[in-house]
Amino acid sequence: MVKKRTLLVVSGLCSIATMAQTVNKGGLYVSPEGIMSTHYALENTDEADFKNNGTLYVYNDIINNGAFFDYKGKLAQGTTIFKSDKQQTVSGNSISKFNNVVLNNTADNIAFNVINDVVVQGKVDFQDGIVNVDEKDGSFTFLKDATAVNASDNSYIQGTVDKEGNNEFVFPIGDKKYYRNATITAPKEEKDIFVGRYNLDDKNFFTSHKHKSGIVELVNEREYWLVDRNSNAKSDVILTLGWHADTTPAELLKTPEKNLRILRWDAKDQLWVDEGGIVDVDNKTVTTPTSVRGYGFFTLGTVNTDLILDGDVVIYNLVTPNGDGENDFFLIDNINRFPNNKVEIYNRWGVKVYETSNYDSNNNVFRGYSDGRVTVNSGEKLPTGTYYYVISYEYRNASEAHTIRKSGYLHLDNN
Repeated sequence: MVKKRTLLVVSGLCSIATMAQTVNKGGLYVSPEGIMSTHYALENTDEADFKNNGTLYVYNDIINNGAFFDYKGKLAQGTTIFKSDKQQTVSGNSISKFNNVVLNNTADNIAFNVINDVVVQGKVDFQDGIVNVDEKDGSFTFLKDATAVNASDNSYIQGTVDKEGNNEFVFPIGDKKYYRNATITAPKEEKDIFVGRYNLDDKNFFTSHKHKSGIVELVNEREYWLVDRNSNAKSDVILTLGWHADTTPAELLKTPEKNLRILRWDAKDQLWVDEGGIVDVDNKTVTTPTSVRGYGFFTLGTVNTDLILDGDVVIYNLVTPNGDGENDFFLIDNINRFPNNKVEIYNRWGVKVYETSNYDSNNNVFRGYSDGRVTVNSGEKLPTGTYYYVISYEYRNASEAHTIRKSGYLHLDNN
C-alpha cells in the first residue's frame, strides 16, 4: 500500500511527479517500459518492496528501510538516474541494490552522500558529482560484471569501494577533487572481494608510515592507495597505479622509466618495500610485473638504481627459440656474477610459467617452455606473446648486501 499523499502509478509508460514525500509502504514495481520520477525524498518503509526494471529518476534522497529495493527477476534490469543541483543522500537500514546507475549532480563538493549499503549489478556512469561513502555506515559494492565508466576529477567515489567477482576492475576512487584510480587484474575466484580507497595529503598517515627498505630511495608522501582483499580470498592480482603532476612530487618523476616503482607498506616489517614496476610513460601508469606479494597500503616511489655500476646485468627481452643461434634463450648478461639470483616469468594473467634459481649456472635458461616447481603445465611449449620477467639477485659491496629486483616485458616468438 502507498500513502495517499504520494502519486505512484508505474506499470506503464508514465512520468510521476510527487507533491510531497514519496513513501512506499507496500509493493511498487517499475516495469521495463515504465518511467518513474520523484522530486521529493523517496522512502521505502519497513517491509515495503520496491523493484525497478524501468527508468527511475531521483531528484532528491532515497531512504530505504524496506524488505527489498532491487530489480525484479534473475536478469538484471532497470536504470536509476540521480539528478539534482543539491546534495542527495542514500540512507536507511536495508541494502539498496541497483542495476544501472547514472550520477549527474552539479552540487559543489559532495554531491552524493552514501550512508547505507549500496550494491550495483550493472554500470555506474559518473557524469557529474562526487560520491562520499560514509566510513562508519556506508558501503558501495560492485558485483560481478559491474563496471564504472566516465569517472573524472568531477565525479568519483571518495571512500572505500568494494568489488566482487572475477573481472578486471578499475576502482573509481579519488580525494580532494582528484580522480586517482587503481586497477586490478581479474581475480581467479568469483566470490573474492577486493577493496580500494585513495587518500591525498594525509600527513598523519605518513608520520606513522615513514620507514623504507634499503633499495627504496624516495617515497611519495602526498598520496596513497588502499588495495586489500577479504580474509577468505584466495586470488592474487596485478596492480596498476598512475601518477599525476598535481599529486605526485616532481622529484619522483625525473626518470620514471628508470626507477619509478609501486611501493607497498609491509605491515609485518613496518616499512615500504618495492613491488616492482613496469612504467608506461604515455599513459603515466606503473604496473607490478606480477601479482603483488601482499595487500594493504600502496604508493609510488623510486628505487636506487646506482647500487651497482660496472658489471651490472644486461637483459635482452626477445626470445626466438628457433635454433638459429640468435635469441634462442632469455639472455641475461653478467647474471653469473650474482649467483644468488632468481628468475621468474609470468604470462599476461599473472600466472607463473617459469622459475629457476642461480640462472644460467647449468644451462638452466628459459627457452620458451614452462618450467619450475610451481608453474602451470610444466614442460609445455608456451604460446607466442608478451610475458613479464622478474629478476632478483643479491649484490654485496664492502659493507653490506642488497637485493636488486628488476622487471619488465619479455617478448616470446615461439612459432
